[in-house]
Amino acid sequence: MEKILDKFLRYVSVDTQSNEDSSSQPSTSKQLDLLGMLRDELQAMGIPAVLDEYGYVMARIPANTDAKGVPAVGFIAHVDTAPDASGKDVKPQIISGYDGGDILLKGSGAYLRPSDFPELLDYKGQTIITTDGTTLLGADDKAGVAEIMAAAEYIVEHPEFRHGDVCIAFTPDEEIGRGVVRFDVKEFGADYAYTMDGGAVGELEFENFNAAAATVIIKGRNIHPGYAKDKMLNSMRVAMELNSLLPAEQKPEYTCGYEGFYHLIGIEGTVEETTLNYILRDHDLAKHEEQKKVMAACCDFINARYGEGTAALTVKHQYFNMRKEVEPHMHIVDIAKEAMLKEGIEPKVQPIRGGTDGANLSYMGLPCPNIFAGGLNFHGKLEFVPLESMEKASRVILNIVTLFNVTRGGYVNNYKSINYI
Repeated sequence: MEKILDKFLRYVSVDTQSNEDSSSQPSTSKQLDLLGMLRDELQAMGIPAVLDEYGYVMARIPANTDAKGVPAVGFIAHVDTAPDASGKDVKPQIISGYDGGDILLKGSGAYLRPSDFPELLDYKGQTIITTDGTTLLGADDKAGVAEIMAAAEYIVEHPEFRHGDVCIAFTPDEEIGRGVVRFDVKEFGADYAYTMDGGAVGELEFENFNAAAATVIIKGRNIHPGYAKDKMLNSMRVAMELNSLLPAEQKPEYTCGYEGFYHLIGIEGTVEETTLNYILRDHDLAKHEEQKKVMAACCDFINARYGEGTAALTVKHQYFNMRKEVEPHMHIVDIAKEAMLKEGIEPKVQPIRGGTDGANLSYMGLPCPNIFAGGLNFHGKLEFVPLESMEKASRVILNIVTLFNVTRGGYVNNYKSINYI
């Protein structure tokens, strides 16, 4: 078998950054470069795989068990990287036997320091893969891609490994919230699925934020500054005033756990017109709806102060909390827990402070919790992933497949762990 590290390094070498300003599907054609590569690699393993016009790779490893009624289980990862930082010409650094010290990112001169990121010390003695400080790494979610591909390769190379139908999908555009807009759940064929898109080892998530995007356009009035008294209305200053009306304590940098936030992600303006872009997040749907009302109230205040039409608000739904759809099928969460315990991993069940394709898939009829892929510091130049975390995630996939393949007498494969990498 090919080493999972070699798979990962090959995948991160392909630039797959998505583009939220594009209306195409996928949003960037370069994502198809990796998607086509994955289709070809699956076919080379002997696994039937297709890449459709919307950028979805779907594949299925047929069941080889005599057990009846084994559910088809799916594993999903996205290939795109976030628009927040460049994903072009990624130059990974591989630090074997990490000693617990500062890590120099040689391309930029920046450092990954345990004093800034104490979690680094959890991986002392392991192999750490970082960026060179000039791009992101792409472990979100190419670590998940590599883990699924490694597990698939093991299954087809070991016919003695008994399993039900195993469904595989790779998607584009997750980072811009459009990852499964045209995903055909029926065609995919899984009864249950997991996204391999979480962070540190042990993360297991079946609830996420309710999410919306809010755009506020502020209209101003531009007058020559020498003659502006009682006439000019500077839209940028009005935008600053509107932003100050939002709850100061409900910003991402002041929240954690189940706490929601208002996050200003972009501002562009002139005296004449300014646009503010926000994301609104909360696990509680009632509180999330209240966030929308607060945004509207702030705009109403601005309009009352400066004139009707000064502030115009548009709110766009993005995704709901998957918990409502997963809770009736909690055995899939229990199976994921047991799969981790078989690897000596303590499951860390927690809410996602974000969203995954699994949130929308769960509302499309495919219950889909999220499992760790192993990376940390996603979306930036300080991203890293321990190799051992990817190896564990791939073994967890195999354990899940085994745990779905049950009979009245117990587990068909009856093993504790496989050292296959």
